[in-house]
Amino acid sequence: MLPRSPAGPYNPWMVAVFIALAPLMEVLDTTIANVSLPHIAGSLGISQSESTWVLTSYLVSNSIILPISGWLANVIGRKRFFQISTVLFIAASVLCASSTSINMLVVARALQGLGGGGLAPAAQSMMADSFVPEKRARVFALFGFVIIVAPASGPVLGGWLTDAFSWHWIFLINLPLGLIALTLTSIFTIEPKLLREERAALLGGGRFSLDYVGLALVAIGFAALQMFLDKFEVDDGFSSHFIIASCAVAIGALSFLALWEWQHEHPVMNVRLLFTRNFGIVSFVSFLISFCFLSSTQLLPQMAQTVLGYTSQTSGLSLALGGMTTLAFMPVSAYVTGRWVAPKYLMAAGLIQMGAALLADSHLSPYMSFDQLTLARVMQVIAMPFIFVPMSTSAFVGIPPKYFGDAAALSNQMRNIGGSMGISFTTNLLTMREQFHHARLAEAINPYHALPPGMSLAQLDQAVQFQANFISYLDVFHILGILALVVWPVALFLNPPEHRAV
Repeated sequence: MLPRSPAGPYNPWMVAVFIALAPLMEVLDTTIANVSLPHIAGSLGISQSESTWVLTSYLVSNSIILPISGWLANVIGRKRFFQISTVLFIAASVLCASSTSINMLVVARALQGLGGGGLAPAAQSMMADSFVPEKRARVFALFGFVIIVAPASGPVLGGWLTDAFSWHWIFLINLPLGLIALTLTSIFTIEPKLLREERAALLGGGRFSLDYVGLALVAIGFAALQMFLDKFEVDDGFSSHFIIASCAVAIGALSFLALWEWQHEHPVMNVRLLFTRNFGIVSFVSFLISFCFLSSTQLLPQMAQTVLGYTSQTSGLSLALGGMTTLAFMPVSAYVTGRWVAPKYLMAAGLIQMGAALLADSHLSPYMSFDQLTLARVMQVIAMPFIFVPMSTSAFVGIPPKYFGDAAALSNQMRNIGGSMGISFTTNLLTMREQFHHARLAEAINPYHALPPGMSLAQLDQAVQFQANFISYLDVFHILGILALVVWPVALFLNPPEHRAV
């Protein structure tokens, strides 16, 4: 058994599955509430814009806890931190389902974000510690299922639960899953002796000093950044004093945070890891992949509803086959990574394929069938396993095992920020391009020409609005495709994974 493995006397594959259950429900909750907002708004008697705080509060608290989760695991103990996070997430989920006002629900979602923020980094570091480098590709395929498939499944599951039961069940579903995860990890995982010794050395001898400044800067900086990204479009961009203030606070606090943590002996956020060659490259690619992947995950069903007239559940189903395709290719990617093809070449090829698919989506037709829409999603995500597994395998190369928790926390934070920035960017770009195309199409209409037979001015305006709306989606897909294609050469600078005898 590896000295840092949480599996103890048990099969590490069995333990890895048990560990993955908790972050599965947490990642699922980042998107499961999206399609239920109209129902929540109606049930609580609030406006649609007010209901978006259900999403914002979760993302803000999640972004605060994510970057310091590695430090918290070192101070509290990794197994204890994982258990506390799971308990808090379960309790907050029940509180969300019991909420009778928007204020209560927002507070409960904030607590849920705090509990869930540490689950994915802790799970990733435990998986990395349980397997030697040449076997990590296989276990990271399991983690890839959590990170990639769960967000895409959220809208489908959320729509079904809301339609079949009520919006309360999108939170109540976490209770049985969370209790199972908590029970299994409590029984079948251990806190390795080496980790206990490292924790004692960290806290003992009077040498440890709590980084209060770092904690404050993380909380202020990432909260302000998430508020800026999530509310930019809702609050009309930089015309809002709140948005300007959030942007200024985020830039100031995060700039100071980087300088402060660089020189601190026991930083709560180990920014020095970003200058490790492989980890720095992987963090950058992770940011970009989340930027494109989560943006497209939101854009496709949104386009299906606003342009093609699909219901929320049907539009969510358009993502389902893509999720199944990703799941099917995860073990294939795990098998070939490092064995048949070097991780850097798989990553580069995956980025090229993803970029080409997004560019192809910029030529979709507004009269496409459901099958064509589903195929477009499959082509967007079919390469994700061949990006994610090599990326996860290469991330820890050159990093001492005692920093795996810090590295996992930073990696997940980069993924989190990338997704938030991507959604904010594409939402605002969509609005701007729709206004642009509407103006250009309206200019081309000659008021002196007779209208087509049976068409009124109101119907003509609807047709112009429809075309402008659809073309704006095509523009966004085009830009996302270019981003993926431009960045692929970065993957070629990765060092190969380490290999040692089992």
